[in-house]
Amino acid sequence: MNLFQHFDLEIRNCLEALQRDGHLPPDLDFGNVKVEAPKDEAHGDLSTNAAMVLAKQAKKPPREIAELLSKSLEGVAGVQYANVAGPGFINLRLDDAFWYGQLSAMLEQGAAFAKSTIGKGEKVNVEYVSANPTGPMHVGHCRGAVFGDALARLLEAAGYNVAREYYINDAGAQIDVLARSTYLRYREALGDHIGDIPEGLYPGDYLIPVGKDLADQHGPALKSMDEGDWLPILRDAAIEAMMVMIKDDLAALGIHQDVFFSERTLHDTSSGPSAIEKTIAALEKDGLIYEGVLEPPKGKKPEDWEPREQTLFRATDFGDDTDRPLKKSDGSFTYFASDIAYHLHKIERGFANLINVWGADHAGYIKRMSAAVSAISGGKASLDVKVCQLVRLFRDGEPVRMSKRAGNFVTLRDVVDEVGPDVVRFIMLYRKNDATLDFDFAKVTEQSKDNPVFYVQYAHARVHSVMKTAQEALPGLSNSPNDFSSSDFSLLKDDSELRLIKQMSAFPRAVEIAAQAHEPHRIAFFLYDLASEFHALWNKGKEDDTLRFVLSDHPELTKARLGLILAVAQTIAIGLGILGVKPVKEMR
Repeated sequence: MNLFQHFDLEIRNCLEALQRDGHLPPDLDFGNVKVEAPKDEAHGDLSTNAAMVLAKQAKKPPREIAELLSKSLEGVAGVQYANVAGPGFINLRLDDAFWYGQLSAMLEQGAAFAKSTIGKGEKVNVEYVSANPTGPMHVGHCRGAVFGDALARLLEAAGYNVAREYYINDAGAQIDVLARSTYLRYREALGDHIGDIPEGLYPGDYLIPVGKDLADQHGPALKSMDEGDWLPILRDAAIEAMMVMIKDDLAALGIHQDVFFSERTLHDTSSGPSAIEKTIAALEKDGLIYEGVLEPPKGKKPEDWEPREQTLFRATDFGDDTDRPLKKSDGSFTYFASDIAYHLHKIERGFANLINVWGADHAGYIKRMSAAVSAISGGKASLDVKVCQLVRLFRDGEPVRMSKRAGNFVTLRDVVDEVGPDVVRFIMLYRKNDATLDFDFAKVTEQSKDNPVFYVQYAHARVHSVMKTAQEALPGLSNSPNDFSSSDFSLLKDDSELRLIKQMSAFPRAVEIAAQAHEPHRIAFFLYDLASEFHALWNKGKEDDTLRFVLSDHPELTKARLGLILAVAQTIAIGLGILGVKPVKEMR
């Protein structure tokens, strides 16, 4: 049960009762009434602004409404007392019996306890990674991949219908560079001496097996062709090989996307005008395209800049800083034109809620893309772009050297193979996406409180260690959380035990807030705080024998405490599942 939703409903019931009794007018809008956790725990367990936000509508002083509402709330089951604070806030203290009931519900409901329906099945498109298919993914892609996947999992936990998407940038000049680079490796596989890879081509070793496969398949036949004939053959072969490698790298992180959308399909004119041409025509029909001359860029003017008439999109009508060109000087479409057509395709597939996960180098592109989505949807679709900042790799404080296989960067696979996917995922999520992240190989694998992934996993493993001890002391004891839901939790009297229950009870709300904010790092923070509270209770038991989890001469108290810590392990497991991390039962 989401306790915030529960008491939001109880407060509304009390307000409606006050309306029926004539203490409040009948036509009040409760839309802005909120139930929150007080900033200071000493003030209570819950707080509501009901009296403050209804005062103007009701034409009554907020304190007067608060006094009426607080008296009504004191009759609600689970409320120990309600206090009016300041100009009209109401703080609620819940009784211990309510919290014991929450613990019982957690154990009985299992993973369902944290499920939410706030998404109401709304379709959400989360596009992430979308790396150019020109080589293996680097560690920067790793962060975006983990963030996007965790966000998709988080949204699903909150009741949204999520589609995970990868946009394959397979239509630009970089694909021709890839094909020419592959051609060199093809010749090399046939025995030609290719020397050093020329400047401007991709030097990584990852193209060697692609060249060998082409040599096995075609023999020397491609060498006798003109570039215009072999280029499309190698282009297709290289893209296919790169996408196989990229999907394999993603799978190593536990990431599997639903849709892989090819940019080249937007340029396809085999059955009439391309998707890009149709999109521009639609914008033109709406008066959003014109031929004009842009002002020179602010600051230092580029040496090659010259004023010229261009096909422009009226991006400034939708909040952008300047109007944006849709065609290059040679008449071909800009990347922006392709991106508008792509996002229109998403909208036509039924997605009004779009989330894009981009790297730090794309931050300047957000305004124009948001303007485009607003234009092509008539303001009905929303776009939220989450930027993942850089990842800096260190080993014992020293920057990590580049990868030979990749040619000029550290690959995602290098990192995953060394420390494992769970460590990578948790550490990538234990910092807000728009902050630079330092990833030190030594620190992320050390067994200490300073290593968040170890600290959280250790809490989960400790619970299972306790359960082994308990089963030795009390033969026949169940290992299923549900079987402990009817334990006598009123035996849990220590403040630390009650704090754990309260903390876990807030988890469904934490999931909702994180989902609405599109911030999966909040779940990682929540789990670390929960683990910290659990470890603190463990340490209290080491100092005070009466607080140990297993007391063989007090079986009922033992069962109550085992139910408590099983709920901790369950909550950690659910949270780790949202982050895409596997909980462990023992540390190695």
